[in-house]
Amino acid sequence: MKMIIAIIKPFKLDEVREALSSIGVQGITATEVKGFGRQKGHTELYRGAEYVVDFLPKIKLDIAVDDSLVDKTVDTILSTASTGKIGDGKIFVLDLQEAIRVRTGEKGSEVL
Repeated sequence: MKMIIAIIKPFKLDEVREALSSIGVQGITATEVKGFGRQKGHTELYRGAEYVVDFLPKIKLDIAVDDSLVDKTVDTILSTASTGKIGDGKIFVLDLQEAIRVRTGEKGSEVL
């Protein structure tokens, strides 16, 4: 099992969610986050005064998948979340040691 963490632009959330559902991904946790990478924020004008916005709004997706779905999931996120512009986000793939369903106590990939 793997945990896929994807940081994407907020307006891409619905498109990514629908695409992942269509390939068989059963569950996604989405969190509104703020951060920056190479983009390093931007300058905005408010009531005539300029100020720097260091942290930009993003969506963090946590997706636990079976090993057989990893490549397909990553490819789907890449194709649907990409705008071709700076700040599109990142994808991280981590080993997932164990998954346990709280209601039944089931363990392993069956709970995904």
